Amino acid sequence: MSAKVSVVVPIYKVEAYLHRCIDSICEQTYPNLEIILVNDGSPDRSGKIVDEYAAKDPRIISIHKENGGLSDARNAGMEYVSGEFILFVDSDDWLQRHMIRTLVNTASLYKADIVQSAFYYAYKDHLLSDSRFYAKEDAPTILTNNQLMAELIRNDKVKNFAWGKLYRRQLIQNIPFKKGVLFEDVFWAHHVMQQVETYVMVHEPLCYYYQRENSIVSNYTPKNLDILDALKERHQFVEQYYPELQAESYKLIIQTALIHYNLLVMKGRKDKAHIRKKEIYAYIKENNPQFKKAVNLDVALKRQLTLFTIHPYLNICFLVIRKILRKVRILQKPPGLERMNLRSHFKEGDEVNESIG
Repeated sequence: MSAKVSVVVPIYKVEAYLHRCIDSICEQTYPNLEIILVNDGSPDRSGKIVDEYAAKDPRIISIHKENGGLSDARNAGMEYVSGEFILFVDSDDWLQRHMIRTLVNTASLYKADIVQSAFYYAYKDHLLSDSRFYAKEDAPTILTNNQLMAELIRNDKVKNFAWGKLYRRQLIQNIPFKKGVLFEDVFWAHHVMQQVETYVMVHEPLCYYYQRENSIVSNYTPKNLDILDALKERHQFVEQYYPELQAESYKLIIQTALIHYNLLVMKGRKDKAHIRKKEIYAYIKENNPQFKKAVNLDVALKRQLTLFTIHPYLNICFLVIRKILRKVRILQKPPGLERMNLRSHFKEGDEVNESIG
């Protein structure tokens, strides 16, 4: 009999997207599934929808709990898993019908601890796919532990997302998500990856990462700075277990710190006393020697750090000018994502619900 896969779906205020998500799991071509739907105290109809699915499909376990956030919901779902493999799915995303079958077959073939799927960024009218490193027809890529950790820190080929990956249960069952934080996956992923011997990347996009209209800029709050806390915490881990990767870790920290300083400037009302901006500035100044050494071979990041050190607004002016020059095509845009029309991507009779918005 095929190995059981436990699919954990945390759910909160997503009734507009929930049918699409659950249907894409229930209609998987892989038969041996356990679908754990965790209603995290959602105030809309999500809880009722979960119960309706559970009444119709014996593979579904419905859980209702007080609101505790994404981490708490995932942790609650993990208490019910019984499969050999675990897959996390966010409740506004959806899957290709053959995703789980492909990932399980790949795990079996390569004896992999984790199999990662490529994915689409899904908008209301278009998709974006990342073809900078691999084509979807390419053979799977196998990473050793050291290669994996380096890619996780770079966050290009291996993302810090918990979703989109098939895990062997014994690998993660005793590593809970940190509660009460944003970017919980960044606090979690390196502890998981440290346990991995074989990591396989499948380059065919098999899931759809839905991008809602509300942007990080419009919804930005100082709570978003949890990402910096996560990266700093991970850097201590890197210093202890992967010291050869400290420079890569520092690069991502400085890049993220600069981005969030600029966002705090743009959303000045969120940081009226400039407390959080001062914290970031002080942190960069304090660690400037390490940052300068880490970005020495990265011309663009080195320039930004230098300008910021002179005065933070110099860096902002530089970025604005660069954006304008790219817009008028005086400067070449960096390689980006491949765009395709969403409707034409799906053939008639495909698995996705017609109501994609």
